Amino acid sequence: SFFCLFLGVCGDEFSVLRSPQSVVFRDGSWPIPGERIPDVAALSMGFSVEDDLSWPGLAVGDLFHRPRATVLVTVKGVDKLALPAKGISYPIENAVPFSLDSVANAIHTLFSEETPVVLQLAPSEERVYMVGKANSVFEDLSVTLRQLRNRLFQDNSILSSLPLNSLSRNNEVDLLFLSELQVLHDIASLLSRHKHLAKDHSPDLYSLELAGLEEVGKRYGEDSQQFKDASQILVDSLQKFADEMFNLYSGNAVVEVVAVKTFNSPLMRKTRSILQSSQSETENPYNLAYPYNYNYSVIFNIILWMMIGLALAVIVISYNLWNMDPGYDSIIYRMTNQKIRMD
Repeated sequence: SFFCLFLGVCGDEFSVLRSPQSVVFRDGSWPIPGERIPDVAALSMGFSVEDDLSWPGLAVGDLFHRPRATVLVTVKGVDKLALPAKGISYPIENAVPFSLDSVANAIHTLFSEETPVVLQLAPSEERVYMVGKANSVFEDLSVTLRQLRNRLFQDNSILSSLPLNSLSRNNEVDLLFLSELQVLHDIASLLSRHKHLAKDHSPDLYSLELAGLEEVGKRYGEDSQQFKDASQILVDSLQKFADEMFNLYSGNAVVEVVAVKTFNSPLMRKTRSILQSSQSETENPYNLAYPYNYNYSVIFNIILWMMIGLALAVIVISYNLWNMDPGYDSIIYRMTNQKIRMD
């Protein structure tokens, strides 16, 4: 079955809005490292991760019923979103940039023959990555800024039904924000035309990055009415998007939203990794490789029991050969004796 996990980060906060019974999130204020968010998504879908995640917020759940999709929406430039109180929230520590490439690779490896839907999109940066059946499902999806602007002024766009309040149709910053909401609407709409893809056995992955609210804050200020209206419109759109995806996957979809004020810059992460490298060189002056990796226990058990089995087989065979009666047990001696008597 498919699981819909909606992750919302409100001012460096990770919130689970919807989840099926097969995935259990415990209610608590345990902080989650920002770089481990992809691992949470992977574990919730039943995939293994290279490093163990010692985070008590995610329980084991039902191992035989895993979600069929994960939808992670990253919202930048906001301190807090007024998400519904019925969800479970966790604080985020060390909010660094991340991607779901590891989850996408796991899906490609395990379900390569079933061509699952994989869509990774950042509208403001015109960055899009579609694999498998996503190419046919979302071939009409607007991905460039020019396409997004034109899409907004079509008859069936969200402008005809969305209350803009203090936002304007004539401002480029406002249009960028609204175009990202249009993408959310179009994804659910296009997927509803291919509902059979939400019922197959291969898990799907959606990763979206929204920067429109951040631009609204820079343009008008975070205390402006435009920013407040945009935040409320975004919350309503995200909740509607989560409900639609959850229903399309029959209550088994993962919709994740990560909202952070600012990500720690890649330069900071690179600086830390350099410092860690210099420390390891002091402890390991010969630059020797780490003695084993996470597959060590698996390989060790395979070799150990294979050697034990071979050793037992050699002992049993040797014992039977040693105690064999040549005249009774060996067919060679029996055939030879009969031939002598016949002669």
